[in-house]
Amino acid sequence: MGHYPITSKEGLAFVEQVRKLAMRLPEVTEKVDHFGHQTFRVNDKPFVMLGEGEDGTPKMSIKTLPTTQEVLLTRPHFTKTPYIGHHGWVSIAAKDISDWKEIESYLLEGYLRSAPKRLAKLVRPV
Repeated sequence: MGHYPITSKEGLAFVEQVRKLAMRLPEVTEKVDHFGHQTFRVNDKPFVMLGEGEDGTPKMSIKTLPTTQEVLLTRPHFTKTPYIGHHGWVSIAAKDISDWKEIESYLLEGYLRSAPKRLAKLVRPV
């Protein structure tokens, strides 16, 4: 994912779509990090980040379990997130998302990896 804030019309619509999913989860906050990425966090720990690449393509990085990451990296369009991929992060461009229900399940997985137990207990599976 590039180190560019989202400014395009397509990118802002993408942020809104992700926001609708992420903000359903308990105690999620939204914050722009020091790289300009739009992030969604729980307990101030990010579980999804959005930015635009050098070419202006909106992209998303999601914190996943190592086993999920391994599976996703065998599929087209998913890549290991630079710098933080070794922690289970995967990236995908907005234009390559065809199944938002699937993306929602990965957002939930990322949330559960980052949330304290008291919040994780409040979440129902997607």
